[in-house]
Amino acid sequence: MSKGLIHHIELYVSDIKKTVNFWSWFLEELGYTPFQEWKSGRSWKLDDTYIVFVQTEDRFLDVPYHRCRVGLNHLAFHANSRQHVEEMTNKLHEKGINILYPKKHPFAGGDNHYAVYFEDPDRIKVELVAPE
Repeated sequence: MSKGLIHHIELYVSDIKKTVNFWSWFLEELGYTPFQEWKSGRSWKLDDTYIVFVQTEDRFLDVPYHRCRVGLNHLAFHANSRQHVEEMTNKLHEKGINILYPKKHPFAGGDNHYAVYFEDPDRIKVELVAPE
């Protein structure tokens, strides 16, 4: 195991069913496999790293997530190629998922940064980036 690599990321969500529906297809398209499942959570694993989603308790749902507050801004994933970014963009459109920065797509991150940006059900920004 390489020292310093991320072991796992755990995100609390407002609706675990919506989150699972949203993330399962995306993560599995990227090669993640289902890892753990329990009443209030699910996880997917790729090699030695996994991503966990947990239902937030009702008493903490009064303040919704916003990426501009202190905390997580977004999650960025590697794509295989620019074509992979475009294939995933088409799948996002087919699923009715809002693409962020559509007027700048696929260069919203800059002239040499080929990516698609979108949001999950809690409006957590997700980025899929092609290699340069």
